[in-house]
Amino acid sequence: MEDNIGSDEGSIKEQDRLLPIANVGRIMKQVLPPNAKISKQTKETMQECVSEFIGFVTSEASEKCRKERRKTVNGDDICCAMETMGFDDYAGLLRRYLHIYRGLEGEKANQVKAMNNTQQ
Repeated sequence: MEDNIGSDEGSIKEQDRLLPIANVGRIMKQVLPPNAKISKQTKETMQECVSEFIGFVTSEASEKCRKERRKTVNGDDICCAMETMGFDDYAGLLRRYLHIYRGLEGEKANQVKAMNNTQQ
């Protein structure tokens, strides 16, 4: 029997709603001592929590886009949603990460463009 959310045909399978438990466990292990163990129940609880959190933040960002008559949620929308929800510290860190990521993507695009120009 499959776990579904909702009762109509448009329902979402539980496995599609949650982050993969292996990924959640891997992230958890990164901050624990090497010999630490994590119970299956703990991983499952954290899986539910982080999946729900991502859903809340994304929903808030999506609402902002809807009000601005946009269809695409971007990183700035996620940061704004996190600030709106009171996660200012995390939003600041995410904004810094986005700035660095966008800079690296720009450099990468310039390198590809330069390579294409030299090959012609």
